[in-house]
Amino acid sequence: MKIALALVLAATVGALASPTTAAPPSVLVYKSPSCGCCKAWMKHLEANGFTVTSKDMDDVQPIKDDLGVSAKLASCHTAVVDGYVIEGHVPASDVQRLLKERPKIVGLAAPGMPPSAPGMDQPGKTPYDVLAFDAKGNTTVWAKH
Repeated sequence: MKIALALVLAATVGALASPTTAAPPSVLVYKSPSCGCCKAWMKHLEANGFTVTSKDMDDVQPIKDDLGVSAKLASCHTAVVDGYVIEGHVPASDVQRLLKERPKIVGLAAPGMPPSAPGMDQPGKTPYDVLAFDAKGNTTVWAKH
């Protein structure tokens, strides 16, 4: 009994002495090597606590096909974070919400290249939607910006 109690106390003290810190979410971005807006979007994610790496590709379409990104959802880059697909200039706040709520979807997309989306950062406020999509290609509005 004393040994079991000692083990419980040691584990508790050890846990208090060295708290575990969750690692920042890691994002892998598939992009063209010459795309500046993709790099700007990656900086946006990093500024919001994500760890970002990229894989430059001359043709990102095969990745989009493999990950279930249809032509109507497509943008310039495709990313993967914790099993979810992120297509295009999706704001970091939407990705954070996705990782918190963990819905049963394939991922999120900001189709096309919305001018006021993160990484595009063009003057003015052009409204756009971020869409959630499933494996069958069904979409719903995840967020309005």
